[in-house]
Amino acid sequence: MTAYMDHKDLTNDSIDEERARQIADGVRRTMDAVASAEVSSGREIGSVKLLAATKTRDVGEIITAIDAGIRLIGENRPQEVQAKAGGLAKRLLERGLTLGKDVPFHLIGQLQSNKIGKVLPVVNTIESVDSIELAEKIARRAVMRDMTVGVLLEVNESGEESKSGCPPSHAIDLAKRIGAMGGLELQGLMTIGAHVDDERTIRAGFAHLRRTRDQILASGADGTEHCTELSMGMTNDMALAIEEGSTIVRVGTAIFGPRAFI
Repeated sequence: MTAYMDHKDLTNDSIDEERARQIADGVRRTMDAVASAEVSSGREIGSVKLLAATKTRDVGEIITAIDAGIRLIGENRPQEVQAKAGGLAKRLLERGLTLGKDVPFHLIGQLQSNKIGKVLPVVNTIESVDSIELAEKIARRAVMRDMTVGVLLEVNESGEESKSGCPPSHAIDLAKRIGAMGGLELQGLMTIGAHVDDERTIRAGFAHLRRTRDQILASGADGTEHCTELSMGMTNDMALAIEEGSTIVRVGTAIFGPRAFI
């Protein structure tokens, strides 16, 4: 269990009016920012999915974001997936919505192999697959459950040691191998932008991921035909990511405000 889970009840589904207003305003501002970036880059409005990154946010906060228009959520930690899934599903059913169908659920943080069983019954897509070994373990569990799990191959475009992800030079080969596995659907690629102030460096990583995705699709390899998603861009660099072709931006702070816990 992560430390902050001792101090915050993530299953809490109540929220005061002021906090609810803050979140709703955050959702609207972020949606407007995404639409503005789509227009400025000559892309069709609605071509980019807004994923609400819900790390450390409780059920009440997440449901408020969904009520404001969010239709895709992502958790960083399997423990949080487990803690919140039941409450989210219940509150969504009250709204005539189904978790995983009307509101897809992604895992966007690192996944240890011993936690695969905790997320498979709940999440639609695992965005943080960064090795063939992890992909194989997920595939085996998925086949045992007679299910297909969406995966994104995480690529460390910045080369920063603090970030997970496979080396860019390995991405095409790994994507082809993952695409051929039973139990998995290769849906695209994911990266975290370079943690620098230089816009050109950030753009270069996003642009390279887009070119890699295009090469994978062009290969025609079995199981790569659905490799269309580019999950790249967060609160501080989502406009750049959208201009470089992102199809999913992962936004937490702009929607929910600064986190009280890490």
